Amino acid sequence: METSLETVALFSLKLAYEEEGLSPILRDDLVMGDYERDVFELLVRRGDIETIQFKMNECLSLAMDALGGVDKPMGRELKRLSTEFSQAQTLEQLDAPLLALKRYLKDVL
Repeated sequence: METSLETVALFSLKLAYEEEGLSPILRDDLVMGDYERDVFELLVRRGDIETIQFKMNECLSLAMDALGGVDKPMGRELKRLSTEFSQAQTLEQLDAPLLALKRYLKDVL
């Protein structure tokens, strides 16, 4: 799960900040500092769903803005997927929405 969380954060930040012709955002970039696999591993180990959702919502909000918000079809779909993720109440319930977010953002990139 930690890898998927990090990947969704990375894809979201790529949408928000990566510009054509510049170096791509990578997992070890400073912008990823709060969204590294180790950070998520600790949160998962603690079962801290609220903080996981908060951190992911920060990234997904940036991605949503980059996609034009809920007024655009891609933004509406991201909103739907992120809502499903935010409604999870257990770590197990995070799995399916997280994988859907990961696939969607990968397709968008």
